[in-house]
Amino acid sequence: MSFTKLSEIELPAAFDAHVHLRDGEMSQLVTPTIRDGGVNQVYVMPNLVPPVTTVQQCLEYRDRLRAIEPNVDYLMSLYLHESITPEVIREAKKAGIMGVKSYPAGVTTNSSSGVIDYETFYPVFEEMEKQNMVLNLHGEVPSTPTKAHTSATKDKNAITILNAEPAFLPTFKALHQRFPKLRIILEHCSTAAALTAVSACGPTVAGTITAHHLSLIIDDWAGDPFCFCKPVAKTPEDRDALLKAVVGSNGRFFLGTDSAPHDRVKKRGEDKVAAGVFTQPYAVGYVLDALEVGVERGVVKEEDVTKEVLEGFFSAWGRNFYGVEDKKSEKILLRRNQGKIIDVLQKDGVSVQVVPFRKGEVTWGVEWK
Repeated sequence: MSFTKLSEIELPAAFDAHVHLRDGEMSQLVTPTIRDGGVNQVYVMPNLVPPVTTVQQCLEYRDRLRAIEPNVDYLMSLYLHESITPEVIREAKKAGIMGVKSYPAGVTTNSSSGVIDYETFYPVFEEMEKQNMVLNLHGEVPSTPTKAHTSATKDKNAITILNAEPAFLPTFKALHQRFPKLRIILEHCSTAAALTAVSACGPTVAGTITAHHLSLIIDDWAGDPFCFCKPVAKTPEDRDALLKAVVGSNGRFFLGTDSAPHDRVKKRGEDKVAAGVFTQPYAVGYVLDALEVGVERGVVKEEDVTKEVLEGFFSAWGRNFYGVEDKKSEKILLRRNQGKIIDVLQKDGVSVQVVPFRKGEVTWGVEWK
């Protein structure tokens, strides 16, 4: 298979291991676009307002999503919160909930109820290890408040959005060392250092890679609010390391788009820009485009972009880690340059509007087989 010369390719339906579907009007708008992107199974993030911290909340949320789009399989998670106990974990396991998502307090959208001290949750992690549930880590340390920069000593150790992920890696490694059988995913890896850290761990640890981090670098989001997310895109070297990981990790990394919709007003018309890049309707196409550019730039070898690798990254590796199957065994046919990215996602009767990544451009078209 000569990837860059292909006009079309058939693949298994994709599994997206990290999505934000929100609730209310926003959910009504974005949930139907999951299948547009070539995806039929998703792992849903729990950072609603208020966060999803009980089994009942989680199951009710899943019911709302199913009512919007019944042809998608929704894998659900709880939000790591002080109300989560070992008893809740056991209840969640019985209810079919797959994992628990950890957000450091204040680090990203709807994370104000997040974690301050991980040791507090050691009994929860121990029970998750016993129950074979997944711990999903947003791997960043909250930025140092500007008012704290009052001395050279404090400035020396200051955390910014550029070093927040590397600063979290010691915590990540310590959690794996203490709970070696706990299945852990370092979400939306954005640096070469994060890739190295995941690869150095045992087989119970994996990482997700988004579609947009395969294309963006710091210069892109610094000038465009619709490319701004947390973690932010980093250097060209980090982007290229991510591309290499897609084709060379042997299953350690897989797709988790972190598609995060925000009303267009919150991305441009308010004082503070909301963190999130919306990629859901074109998820698979964005990755294929990034790999093609990677081949053209000599970062990725043409012969490394095999059908086996694409099937693994989009589908098999993530499903294997979570221990799930595509019960429908659906296929998608992707056609080069047949997908036009809309300027804005909108719907009659819905007040919110969302601008997708790379609006107005062309990507791969998706046809369900």
